[in-house]
Amino acid sequence: MKEYVIDAKNMDSKELNRTIKKQAAFHDKLIINNPESRHNVCAGLTEDVCVEINGSAGYFAGTMVNGPKIHVTGNAGWFAGDNMTKGELIIEGTAGDGAGQGIYGGTVIVKGSTGSRTGEIMKGGTVIIGGNSGYMTGLLMMGGKLIILGNVTDDVGESIMRGTIYVLGDVKSLGKNAVMEKTTLKDQKELKEILTKYGFELTDIDYTNFKKIVNMQ
Repeated sequence: MKEYVIDAKNMDSKELNRTIKKQAAFHDKLIINNPESRHNVCAGLTEDVCVEINGSAGYFAGTMVNGPKIHVTGNAGWFAGDNMTKGELIIEGTAGDGAGQGIYGGTVIVKGSTGSRTGEIMKGGTVIIGGNSGYMTGLLMMGGKLIILGNVTDDVGESIMRGTIYVLGDVKSLGKNAVMEKTTLKDQKELKEILTKYGFELTDIDYTNFKKIVNMQ
């Protein structure tokens, strides 16, 4: 595997992204040191490359990517994985509002908690939150799977059109057009396949306790 190490300490966001895109064409893995919460890291990246960000990223980490596998060892700001079409974004820490906003495909994983409007207007793909999520989780959701292992606050699934929200913890309130159903055995099997793949260890009882939130039909 051909690796390339980028020291971002003295780079601004534009220079960092130019370097990422240039080196992604020639390497299998990029290692970014000293990201120092810069915004828009890996924005618009279309190479099938692995990117390891050693530290925290700012707003719009992995926005509009199509193909790369990005691993953030720290936290991320607002709108992580925004409008992703293909690829993978894994954040070991927490993320701000709008994680997974508008994604068409791929997978966004936040091991910790997120702010409000997680998975808003997502059209496809999968968003997994290992902790809690804030208000209006799944706002205007149009497709895909949104999986929350912790609790969610007010107005979950506000104006949801399509797609499915799964919550293991407590749901404070449902939004307009959202209803809660019991999961099926098929749902539980799919959840187990997805979560096991990404290292989440749940019991069989946990899978039966997931709540399923969909559009009111």
